[in-house]
Amino acid sequence: MIRTFRGGLLIGLAVATVIAAIAITYERYDTKTLKRTIRRGEVLCGVNKGLPGFSIPDAKGDWTGFDVDFCRAVAAAIFDDPKKATFVPLDAGERFKELQSRKVDILSRNSTWSMSRETSYDLYFPAVAYYDGGGFMLPRARNIDSALELNGSKVCVQADTTTQLNLADYFRTNNMKYQEMKFGKLEDVIKAYDSGQCDTLTADVSQLYALRLNLGKPGDHVILPDIISKEPLAPVVRQRDDDWMMIVKWTLYAMINAEELGITSTNIDEALKSKKPDVMRLVGTEGAYGEVLGLPKDWAARIIRHVGNYGEIYERNVGSGSKLGIPRGLNQLWSAGGIQYAPPIR
Repeated sequence: MIRTFRGGLLIGLAVATVIAAIAITYERYDTKTLKRTIRRGEVLCGVNKGLPGFSIPDAKGDWTGFDVDFCRAVAAAIFDDPKKATFVPLDAGERFKELQSRKVDILSRNSTWSMSRETSYDLYFPAVAYYDGGGFMLPRARNIDSALELNGSKVCVQADTTTQLNLADYFRTNNMKYQEMKFGKLEDVIKAYDSGQCDTLTADVSQLYALRLNLGKPGDHVILPDIISKEPLAPVVRQRDDDWMMIVKWTLYAMINAEELGITSTNIDEALKSKKPDVMRLVGTEGAYGEVLGLPKDWAARIIRHVGNYGEIYERNVGSGSKLGIPRGLNQLWSAGGIQYAPPIR
């Protein structure tokens, strides 16, 4: 009787220990980012330290760029104020760890969505904000038109990035030789290339357009047409924080849907009077789509009014209205020849 009781007691204690461990684990990962963000009164956003068109501060410390505007859109949805986004510059090597440690609420800095990054870091990439691909930039004087002519090149690349892996794969696949010149920081990569330490620079094509602006003579450098990899760039959040993930994901989808419906920052007030069902659901005059996200009814209207739709953000930062002038390409709406496509709000 006593032994049975002690055995049962031991089993009970073991079960209780397991339950407690599960509870601790759940508490650890159930980060309640939305509640903390509201209490704090601002969204903490991890961005690139300085990439023209995507995230770069001016002399006064004011940030601009495609990735910056996405963070402002999240702040607009929550606070009705895009200025309630604070930007934390992060290197490529530290970005995911700093997100894990809760230094930032969201990472919005040209980060490629890959399986290993989700599984190794316990992160989610909610949706693709920018479809990109790896490429090469080199001096125009080399008179090279194709990446297949790069045999024997000295290539500058940032270490610990998908770009470094793509570089190795491309040269091995095409049975070509190259000398890798790797650097931990992006600024060191571009300095090495601009000073002639290497004769080729590889990065995401969007990044190459941005980096070319920082060279001493941008016009002396050409970006090859070859795309050697898939680089779906996406905002990043922590796993097991589904409420926050849903807000980040649907912020992007709201902007894409708005462009498809022709709703812009200049006609949003007219859209609020619309009787079209799909417009009414987006701007919050029909349904309770904001409430299910923990936001007000007009969450999407706030985004569009303060920041704009996807096309507006693209064009002013990296497209035809910017210094970069990157064609929309794959980032055009699916209805206009691209692959940007958002699930409907209904």
